[in-house]
Amino acid sequence: MRRYLMAGNWKMHKTIAEAVELATAVRAGLETSPPHLDVVVCPPFTALQAVAQVLKGSRIALGAQDTHWENQGAYTGEVSPVMLRDVGCTFVILGHSERRQLFGETDDDVGDKARAAVAHGLTPLICVGETLLERESGRTLGVVERQVEQALRHLGATEASRIVISYEPVWAIGTGHAATPEQAQVVQAFIRKLVATSHGDSVAAPLRVLYGGSVKPDNIGALMAQSDIDGALVGGACLQARSFLDIIHFPGA
Repeated sequence: MRRYLMAGNWKMHKTIAEAVELATAVRAGLETSPPHLDVVVCPPFTALQAVAQVLKGSRIALGAQDTHWENQGAYTGEVSPVMLRDVGCTFVILGHSERRQLFGETDDDVGDKARAAVAHGLTPLICVGETLLERESGRTLGVVERQVEQALRHLGATEASRIVISYEPVWAIGTGHAATPEQAQVVQAFIRKLVATSHGDSVAAPLRVLYGGSVKPDNIGALMAQSDIDGALVGGACLQARSFLDIIHFPGA
């Protein structure tokens, strides 16, 4: 049985004081959470150290929202995987559609970052997904296939066994219109088959494939009922402790 994973992407929200308040509330609300479920919170860089102190000794993991592929160097404004480990991170989000669309991040970039993250003991949470135009033109699976293959191209089977993939249809992120559970299941089963082909069944079977895109307390139960949805990457709904906790404690958890 794959362990469920619920991850909260705080994006560019929360001052340090607000981040500490939110992390404290989430920690308090997880004292009775299901033992077969993992939780990650991903604050902005400025709040990582403060949130790490709040989470110390808890079952909540700390994640970052991006990383560079080099350990150090003349890369103004960037943060390396070494720095993330130093501050207490064990997860890092890679390839989010906002990074791809707003900041020109490429499939090659995601692959380089995944290799660096794994090399430094971080679990890459790799995001893939199609735009509305790509879905309407029947290119969903082709887009996802390209993104998955490029993200994993540097990773052997042992390294690939340490990743998480999140299917996030771009047209669902922040729009309030999530993919239907059936739409998500089709793509997520396809992702698992891709990984089985490229890295073997022993990697694909335990691979955690999350869904992201307008995840809310009122739709998480139906999503989690699908056989290839192992959790969620939550955006807006994770910015309030109550809604994030309701997602974590989904019906059937």
